[in-house]
Amino acid sequence: MFSKDAEQDYAPLTDSVTLGGDGFRRDPEDDDGEGEHPGTDDGEPFSWFEYCIFLLLGIAMLWAWNMFLAAAPYFQTRFQDNENILAHFQSAIISVGCVTNLSSMLILAQLQSKASYPKRILFSLGINIIVFVLLSVSTSYFRMVSASGYLAFTLIMVFFTSIATGLCQNGAFAFASSFGRPEYIQAIMTGQAVAGVLPSVAQILSVLAVPAPDHWANTTEEDAAMNHENTTSAFIYFLTATIISIITLFAAIPLIRRHNRIVESRMMTSMTSVEEAEQAKRKVVSMWTLYKKLHWLAASVFLCFTVTMFFPVFTQKIVSIIPEDRAPRLFRSAAFIPLGFLVWNLGDLCGRLITLLPFSMRHRPAMLFLLAVLRIGFLPMYLLCNIQGRGAKINSDTFYLFVVQLGFGATNGWLSSSCMMGANEYVDEGEREAAGGFMAVNLVAGLTAGSLLSFAAAGVS
Repeated sequence: MFSKDAEQDYAPLTDSVTLGGDGFRRDPEDDDGEGEHPGTDDGEPFSWFEYCIFLLLGIAMLWAWNMFLAAAPYFQTRFQDNENILAHFQSAIISVGCVTNLSSMLILAQLQSKASYPKRILFSLGINIIVFVLLSVSTSYFRMVSASGYLAFTLIMVFFTSIATGLCQNGAFAFASSFGRPEYIQAIMTGQAVAGVLPSVAQILSVLAVPAPDHWANTTEEDAAMNHENTTSAFIYFLTATIISIITLFAAIPLIRRHNRIVESRMMTSMTSVEEAEQAKRKVVSMWTLYKKLHWLAASVFLCFTVTMFFPVFTQKIVSIIPEDRAPRLFRSAAFIPLGFLVWNLGDLCGRLITLLPFSMRHRPAMLFLLAVLRIGFLPMYLLCNIQGRGAKINSDTFYLFVVQLGFGATNGWLSSSCMMGANEYVDEGEREAAGGFMAVNLVAGLTAGSLLSFAAAGVS
């Protein structure tokens, strides 16, 4: 399946004298003689300042989505009067979010020629600021709105923040690709992992900070106190998301200005604006053309995230092997389930950071695809753990946390980052922005496919 010839056909564009823009060999006489070879590392010098800004963009990109998941207890208090909504609101939020995100990415990928990727980033952050200000206000006001009314409001907010996420993903990956530094792609991927780690930490700390419930307390008083706690937590979640978006917005401005100066220095002075200069340099590339050049990497990142989206289904059902009445606070289900998410996200973060090391397999895309297929083997391992307290085939929390969760997360982070970082090496310089957006589409498509498949498989566990 992965022959030597196939690997050679998919070689990086390391020498424009022998390799054409499509990655295949061509006649040396076809060289234009300009001395700038597509696919080489001819990007701007690496800057840790710019790396940190792209890291912040990655955090802001998925912070909003993680806040919706972290605020699930709050939404339960708002929907507790309607059993049907209470049972399905999480599925509705995820479905609307994934479908909207994918649709926006597909549309944006077709709008290349006149695209201003910096404007897409700024516009997305502006949308998020507005959305999370409204959500913050809704935690204290309009409390008398019915469950169905608040669900409609919530889904509208999810719709707009998913459009913002699509704009940010398309814009940030394309913008980072234009610098010609794979480290900046890795910074975005690492930021996304950080956005998954911090909410899990917050959840665990909030559980451990609250005294153990008094079983002799009045049930009504206990429920009221819990509702107030959930509302306060949600307000903090939404306010934090607003602050993160504002900080990122101001941090991105100097990066965009520096990028504009780079473009101005590269392009002819006859251009009337930086945007026209970028658009003149940019190639309009069809998704099919990009797929022919990036098919292994595109398929790898798609399959990687399709498989990954099964982990939330199992993680929310697996509890410690220690009985609830004898378990320490950290190993009771209220804290152990967030602990499972935290360990997975820490593995994901470590996997993305490992790609900064000199060792890399992004020059062997077919091997990356094979590894993406092998990751399916993690899914049966979840069935060996203590699902819903029914007993574990391997009676060990260490196996669950450090073999299954940490391993599954680490392979996701390393594989997805390797694929995203490697895309620039197989396209011409003028195709880099389009390639960044194309890879982001495959990433989101994998998330969407995995979400839909995971709901179908939820009953199996």
